[in-house]
Amino acid sequence: MHAPYSKPVIDPNDDLILQDIDRAQNLVELFLKRADEGGDTPFLGRKSNGEWTTQSWNEVAGQVCLLAESLRRLGLNKGDRVALVSENRPEWCIADLAIMAAGCVSVPTYVTNTERDHAHILDNSGARAIIVSNEKLLAPLVGAISRTGIADHVIGIDDLHRKQSSSFEYHNWDALVDGDAAAARTAVEARIAEIGRNDTACLIYTSGTGGAPRGVKQHHGAILCNIAGAADIVITDFGVEDERFLSFLPLSHAYEHTAGQYLPIGLAGEIFYSEGLEKLASNIEEVRPTIMVVVPRLFEVLRTRIIKQIEKQGRVANFMMDNALKISDKSRDGKTRKRDRPLDFLVEKTLRPKIRDKFGGRIKAMVSGGAPLNPEVGNFFDAMGLTMLQGYGQTESGPIMSCNRPSAGLKMDTVGPPMRGVEIKIAEDGEILCRGELVMHGYWQNDAETARTIVDGWLHTGDIGHLDANGRIVITDRKKDMIVNDKGDNVAPQKIEGMLTLQPEIAQAMVSGDKRPYVVGLIVPDAEWALEWARANDEKFDLKALQDLPAFKNAVRAALDRTNKDLSVVEKVKNFAFSDEAFSIENEEMTPSMKIRRHKIRDRYQERIDGMYRR
Repeated sequence: MHAPYSKPVIDPNDDLILQDIDRAQNLVELFLKRADEGGDTPFLGRKSNGEWTTQSWNEVAGQVCLLAESLRRLGLNKGDRVALVSENRPEWCIADLAIMAAGCVSVPTYVTNTERDHAHILDNSGARAIIVSNEKLLAPLVGAISRTGIADHVIGIDDLHRKQSSSFEYHNWDALVDGDAAAARTAVEARIAEIGRNDTACLIYTSGTGGAPRGVKQHHGAILCNIAGAADIVITDFGVEDERFLSFLPLSHAYEHTAGQYLPIGLAGEIFYSEGLEKLASNIEEVRPTIMVVVPRLFEVLRTRIIKQIEKQGRVANFMMDNALKISDKSRDGKTRKRDRPLDFLVEKTLRPKIRDKFGGRIKAMVSGGAPLNPEVGNFFDAMGLTMLQGYGQTESGPIMSCNRPSAGLKMDTVGPPMRGVEIKIAEDGEILCRGELVMHGYWQNDAETARTIVDGWLHTGDIGHLDANGRIVITDRKKDMIVNDKGDNVAPQKIEGMLTLQPEIAQAMVSGDKRPYVVGLIVPDAEWALEWARANDEKFDLKALQDLPAFKNAVRAALDRTNKDLSVVEKVKNFAFSDEAFSIENEEMTPSMKIRRHKIRDRYQERIDGMYRR
């Protein structure tokens, strides 16, 4: 069942889109302007009982203003922090905007947080209230509130089973969004007139790849600067139509918060909420988004699935895929030939439409961010007829600093030129520095770390890279993650890990080698490949037991050998060991944005890593 499309809210040729974003003093002001333009047309969509349903701009605006006034009646004042713990759903957007409309500061937190994680954020932010979606997510919060004594109010989006508590009050969402919306709107407009671009909009906590999460103070201007830069790319390179976004990544992550929520608002687009990873493929086909914001790991998974589906379709389909990739490679190298045109035409008429249909048939661009994208993955989707853009940034920059765009020449080993309003320079040691309105106002209650990160107005990203001849940023690695071997050679681990995980045998990898003679890897075998291997070799499928078999180890070793052929001498992975289990959010070895937590993995497997140098 496809979700129906409506007429666009804004004239696609209206050059006032960017002016509206530039003139807005805060995010709520921009939203209310778009709501007035959108009126009764759809804005937020969700799937309920097998059907896609929507709420209009007017409906959402009314609930935003009513909830904002209810928060004020609870005693919340300007600058008070309000935590938001929910899966992606329409109420997430409503709550986030309402918190800001109340003059408060939104504190989004991950639904995967443990009691300890919540306790850290509550204690650090001093949140006076918490909006939580359901009973399951409430459980770890109650313990965190008890441990910290933080939070006077808990607001349940769904009905909550009210346990006895003397430290905080329960409130029901429906009761707080009921009332006179017009009167609430008048009060909100008077309040937000006093909120400027320099005022703090939210505290976005970093994902904790290198230790305890830090609260990044994102001001309204930082996010507005970001969406203006992203909107400029959409307008200039693709044109604005009836834009529709499918929200999938956690909204508590800065990337989805800005690009998946506030960019659609800036473009007067619709936001539909995915039902989750298991139903993502069918949701894409049903919703038919025009822009998708995704992390590289998902693109890697989708690439593997597409390749497997094509391989099962026989020789003709495989011939088409192979030639699509060859033609794309030649095109990037400037070696296209006239005799390739008939075959390219055939691929365009047969294979590519089927791939595009899998993505709903209306995709303008898929935007990868949050972690480095392996160029081979981007090149694959480009060959299949889907425009892949790679963005770059971090929570401390709102988060987007740069993005590839067709008008600047797509090159998959770059993250594009700086966006509108962003200044980039390279320090003497190769670190990428950023300046502009997008730069955070610092870390919450952490002046020392703020002073180390922002120097003379320049955000020190911790990433190493350079600008190519066309002004596009090329990132080589994280400064603090860079491996320096015992001979002083610099080795970029993310590049090697990205290449390893493209092999069908390998699901995840982490390489090490700092102050060591060579690089070694910790490997998580791909479960689907391991099942096929077990069947082909007449072995019982037990992933742990298979790892003890010499033949299984040799099969994985072959994947390393293939990867090593494309690596320099100092980059080659000389030895490997298996991990006990997959890196995951649950075992705290991955962040919610699917980046590995190196320090956690090293702590757990240090003895095994050391053992690879004694063999």
